[in-house]
Amino acid sequence: MKKRIIKGILIVIWLAVLLRITVFRNGCFSHGLFSGRIEWDAFAYYLKLARIGYWRYFIYLFVGNLIWFAPAGVLVRLRGGKLWQAALAGLGLSLFVETMQFVLGSGVSELDDLILNTLGAVLGFALTALFISVFRRRGGRFRTPDP
Repeated sequence: MKKRIIKGILIVIWLAVLLRITVFRNGCFSHGLFSGRIEWDAFAYYLKLARIGYWRYFIYLFVGNLIWFAPAGVLVRLRGGKLWQAALAGLGLSLFVETMQFVLGSGVSELDDLILNTLGAVLGFALTALFISVFRRRGGRFRTPDP
């Protein structure tokens, strides 16, 4: 019971931090509703950053989009889900974040964020599956439902 409470608290903290850095930024309520912008040209901003040589920021954004959504895939795998469910969880959460950014005017809703965030959830799932497989091969017992 204690482990479930700790897991629940960790999930709530992850979601709260994720929403804080993506949606509820400083000044997010200072713009009118539906004042956000949508960028349909996938990876245009990344290409611009690469062209002008802002590699640190490029890597920060690219890797950040993957890392912040990896826990969604980890959670799906630990609950015995499938890879497609992890992708769907990442896509759904990302779509929620991007929609809220548009509605609150707190960021640019970008197609590439949907792609990278979904990929992050898939990577989280895959790395967790790999970890569990290696752990079991070495004789460990892992308490997750088998797929």
